[in-house]
Amino acid sequence: MTGQPQLLKIGDFAKLADTNLRTLRYYEELGLLLPAARSPGGFRYYRHTDVNRLAMIRDLQSLGLQLERIRELMATREASANRVRFFERVRAALHEQDRLLVERSEALAAQRERIAVALSKVAACETCDHIPGPANNFCEPCRLTGEPLPSTVSALY
Repeated sequence: MTGQPQLLKIGDFAKLADTNLRTLRYYEELGLLLPAARSPGGFRYYRHTDVNRLAMIRDLQSLGLQLERIRELMATREASANRVRFFERVRAALHEQDRLLVERSEALAAQRERIAVALSKVAACETCDHIPGPANNFCEPCRLTGEPLPSTVSALY
């Protein structure tokens, strides 16, 4: 498309965005990522900044959201004639992403705590003369304390 050098052909955009044509077409089908323009021959063209939209889609997927929910959250461009409603939707999408990040952070912190407990238990196990194996039910329960092993240690023993 002449006259619009800021737009990228789909193949160039896919390389820039580190994705493939199939994903871009699928996201278009779902209404997640629409081309900025089409040539008379039907070729798709994207803005450089559409990489940001694709990055947000990936971020939301990594937080566990299904593509349909992502589409709902990112529907900020639809019917944006009403400025107040537009900014409400943008704010809501950002708050939702922040909430998901807080939940993920809390889950990661809990996992780290379980690892810390497991490492402490492994240090205690080093003083024991038993080696986990089928003959001692892989040290479950612990021969030193009689308690069940932390789940992360039990999974490895």
